[in-house]
Amino acid sequence: MISRLEGQLTEMDGQRALVQCGHITYEVLVPAADQQRLSSVIGEEVVFQTLHYLEGQGQGASYVPRLIGFASKEDREFFELFTSVKGMGVRKTLRALQLPFARIAEAIAAKDVDLLKSLPEIGKRTAETIVVQLSGKVDEFVEGAGVGGGTASGLAGVDEQQTALMRDAVAVLTMLGEPKLQAMRLVERAIAADSTIQEADTLVAAAYRLKELA
Repeated sequence: MISRLEGQLTEMDGQRALVQCGHITYEVLVPAADQQRLSSVIGEEVVFQTLHYLEGQGQGASYVPRLIGFASKEDREFFELFTSVKGMGVRKTLRALQLPFARIAEAIAAKDVDLLKSLPEIGKRTAETIVVQLSGKVDEFVEGAGVGGGTASGLAGVDEQQTALMRDAVAVLTMLGEPKLQAMRLVERAIAADSTIQEADTLVAAAYRLKELA
C-alpha cells in the first residue's frame, strides 16, 4: 500500500492532482481545502501523505484503486475519522472539507452546526450527525490550531514557557470537566489579560473567574 508520495506536481484539475515520480505519474485526489494552494505550486516538488482505497464502479461491479493525498499525517487521520460518519463517503468528504481541517475540528468540538452545514455536501441533519458521532474524538486535531499551535490563538509574544504553562492549565481544566476547546479559549483569554501569571493553578483560577463573568 502506498502511504507517502514525493514528486513533481505537473497538473491540477479540480480535486485531481498529477504527480510525476521518475517515469511514473500518479493521479492523486486531494481535499477541497488544499486545491488552491496546490494550484499555485504546479511544477514544484510536493510530498503527500497518502491513503490508498478501492472505489466502486458500476454499483460495485468493479473497483478502481485510488490515491488520496494529504499535507500531513494528521490531516489523513482526520479524514479517516470524518469518513467514519454515517453517509460521509470518500468523494463526498473530499468535497466537504473545504476549510482547514483544524477549523472543522474546532467546529465539531464546539458543536457549531451552522459552520458545518455551510460546507459543501453537508446539510443540517448531516451536520448534527457529525457532531453527535465525532464529539470527544477531535480534540487532538483542534490542538494544532489552539494553545501552542500558533495559528489560531492570536496571542502575540507568547514564549515557550508560557505555552507550556497554558498547556498545563488546559490539562487541569479538562480533568475538571471542561471541554477542551472551552478550556483552551478560557486559558488564552486569561493569559492575554494577565501575561505575568507563572503558575498553572493561578492560570486555572483566572480562567474560572473569566468563565463566571461570561
